[in-house]
Amino acid sequence: MPLSLEMADLNGNETHADLRDPLPASATRPGTIGSGDLLLYGTRTVVIFYATFDSSYSYTRLGRVDNPAALTQALATQGVRVTFSLH
Repeated sequence: MPLSLEMADLNGNETHADLRDPLPASATRPGTIGSGDLLLYGTRTVVIFYATFDSSYSYTRLGRVDNPAALTQALATQGVRVTFSLH
């Protein structure tokens, strides 16, 4: 950490990027995905969701954005650079 990723919008509800190396995964079907959820799809794709919706896909939970109110404005474009860091 920190880790910066160029992320791309997908489906008008999420932004995603593939990692160079895989992460350990323990995927489950969350049913409802919430705005601010930080999830791993498969073992390499990091996804930040900026909308709440129902999903049948399986993900590994990585974390959550504490205050997701501004995520749509910040992430709903192509080519966003997101930096993850430990506080």
